[in-house]
Amino acid sequence: MFRLISRSLFLTCCLSLVGAPSLAAADHKVIALWPEGVPDQHPDVTPDREENERVWDVDVPTLTVFPAPADKAVGTAVIVCPGGGYARLSAVKEGSEIAEWFNTLGVTAFVLRYRLGDYGHPQPLRDALRAIRAVRADAEHYGVRPNRIGIIGFSAGGHLAASASTLFAAPEGKTGAPLDGVSGRPDFSILMYPVITMQDKFTHAGSRRNLLGNNPSAALVDHLSTELQVTANIPPTFVFHTQEDGTVPVENALLYYSALRAAGVPGELHIYEKGPHGVGMRPPHAAALAWPAACETWMRSHGWLTRL
Repeated sequence: MFRLISRSLFLTCCLSLVGAPSLAAADHKVIALWPEGVPDQHPDVTPDREENERVWDVDVPTLTVFPAPADKAVGTAVIVCPGGGYARLSAVKEGSEIAEWFNTLGVTAFVLRYRLGDYGHPQPLRDALRAIRAVRADAEHYGVRPNRIGIIGFSAGGHLAASASTLFAAPEGKTGAPLDGVSGRPDFSILMYPVITMQDKFTHAGSRRNLLGNNPSAALVDHLSTELQVTANIPPTFVFHTQEDGTVPVENALLYYSALRAAGVPGELHIYEKGPHGVGMRPPHAAALAWPAACETWMRSHGWLTRL
């Protein structure tokens, strides 16, 4: 059973070399994602670099816990995967701010610091699946239901969330740890202006390069093109994008939604005309103000915001 550890123990046991994550983590517990030791960790562990609401150089993956207020808690949890092209993490705009919004809905949120391009595939996928397994294994401790654990991702974090939603049983997502026996399948998935495909025509080149390297095999490109991995077994999915996005083509969202439709998976697609890439929830962009209401309505329609 995965156990919550205190911040002081986390500091002593897991981050003696690198220091605790501080950006957007004040007053929130930080959980070591791999307390038994990070698989395939680089030997030259360095501190996470934090600047301008972003994080680089993650060697020690963590979850920062944003508990739902007791008087609002509905028993649902969500893993939050910030974007950043697998080069950095947008830890505030696509991390803590999103977690705090989920708290207003009664949802307990866990912001994931996952490994990036200096590790490459499959380490980000392993971190995301481990996060789901860890929360599910200790769901009672967090006051959530093990069958109400979702994932949300932004941009490259959207690719990671889509990967966790489609490759939750993939062999490379396991490390031989006891928690591998816990399901890593999220119960719902929310993809925000996501990187979906690794195929040349519509991919985000930086995300592909950072995740797969400069010369990935055709088989690996197909494997990490999540629209090609959709089956009837993946979770219900909410997808948001803007036509104006000049960084990640809107075709990524269209490809994934088309795959959902073909597989008979419940899904909802919202495409707004205006709005740049990376809008998060910040005004003045209308899309940034519109998608949270649409997402809340979708979650309510599935019962995930019904208090149990």
